[in-house]
Amino acid sequence: MDHDFWQRRWNKNDIGFHRDNVHVLLPRFWADLHVAEGATVFVPLCGKSHDMIWLAEQGYKVVGVELSPVAVAAFFAEQNVTPQTRPEGEFTVSSHGSYEIWCGDAFALPDKLLDQVSAVYDRASLVALPEDLQAKFAGFIAQKLPANAPIFLITLDYDPSEISGPPFNISHDRIAALFQATHAISFVHSHDAMGEHGGLRDRGLTALQESLHVLKRKA
Repeated sequence: MDHDFWQRRWNKNDIGFHRDNVHVLLPRFWADLHVAEGATVFVPLCGKSHDMIWLAEQGYKVVGVELSPVAVAAFFAEQNVTPQTRPEGEFTVSSHGSYEIWCGDAFALPDKLLDQVSAVYDRASLVALPEDLQAKFAGFIAQKLPANAPIFLITLDYDPSEISGPPFNISHDRIAALFQATHAISFVHSHDAMGEHGGLRDRGLTALQESLHVLKRKA
């Protein structure tokens, strides 16, 4: 699960994790977070997600971070726009309109960028990380993001004896273990997601739950 793993997936267009439409839970539940129009939403491991387009259409500034330059280039190309690019330390930053995508390791993002974040949309990052990096991500979130920035967290839960990740199974108990020390955790919704993940069914999975939790930093 090193950086090269994801680089190879994008280079080979082996991106079964990518969705060709907006995630159904985003327009259904995002408004419940009451994030002010014009605020900055952080999307970790953003790929070329259509969810960023939806967020921008609601009036937000979208800041994503992504390891693969192929994914970043594809996002802007599919919108028929040419971004401006600039170096920022070890990152290459591509921006156009409401979008700014930092290409590099999410854990190396500068504090000055994360200080501007008003909310986090995470459909693809926590589920992409093995257990040790899940814990690192939880610590990163707790230490780096503003205290008033809620996290809209979508996860998958399945029997790990049937397949191995990624995506990794993350149960309600795992979310509690990762975040309960620093965040209040609200369970919002869960549904049977087997019909939406044919690739996982082809790998041998027989049952899959997709869940939404909202995390808010404790006082």
